[in-house]
Amino acid sequence: MILLSMRDISEVIESPGSILIGLGDISFDAYDRVLRSVSDGGEGFIRFLINSALLASATVVLTLFVSILGAYAVARLQFFGRRQIHFLFLSVYLFPPILLAIPLFVAFSKLGLRGQLPVLVIVYVAQTLPICVYMLRNYFETVPKSLEEAAEVDGATRLGVIRRITLPLALPAIAATSLFVFMIAWNEFLFALLFLVEERDNWTVSLGVSQLKNIETPATTLMAGSVILTVPIIVIFLFAERLMTEGLTRGAEKG
Repeated sequence: MILLSMRDISEVIESPGSILIGLGDISFDAYDRVLRSVSDGGEGFIRFLINSALLASATVVLTLFVSILGAYAVARLQFFGRRQIHFLFLSVYLFPPILLAIPLFVAFSKLGLRGQLPVLVIVYVAQTLPICVYMLRNYFETVPKSLEEAAEVDGATRLGVIRRITLPLALPAIAATSLFVFMIAWNEFLFALLFLVEERDNWTVSLGVSQLKNIETPATTLMAGSVILTVPIIVIFLFAERLMTEGLTRGAEKG
């Protein structure tokens, strides 16, 4: 994919079976076309990257805020149905997303919200929240209660215990959950197509790549768009891997 995106389209037509390319034959014309604005004859992917980054970041922040509080409540507080609630959360995934497509489309259309990025934030948070609560709840239960009880004896409030004790120890799980949510929001296509297809300025990267799959678009341009869609996730994963390692070390020191 990367090698094909760096070839000139004329060379691809002449030698479609060739894989390796020389250093002198490397061309970034496909990337130039993909990133250039539509008014300049390009595909406008810079705008799509910004939209996807804002959308995924907002989804991560909101999902983590709600899921951390929810997971802590399920892991530590005593209430009726506490042991069964995580099964209820996971049962949501028994239903395919396509079942929600038409009801959500009708509801947001009547509210006049179709074509706006906040709509997708709401959908993505609802889509990822159950599994995030399940993941974080399992990790919170591994945090020793004695540490939290000691902090409460010292006068810390419940929120203070979460902020000073639980969250630092759960940093590896939070990093993994953040990456999971970001990947879903970055790569999701169905709801992006459903709600944003009429507003090109609000398209995400995945929606932009899908629109490159036509006979008029060179294969090199399609591959360049695919690389642009994939590289940010790889970079974030490498960063998150280091963060999770640091979190594990920090948790061991505090324990």
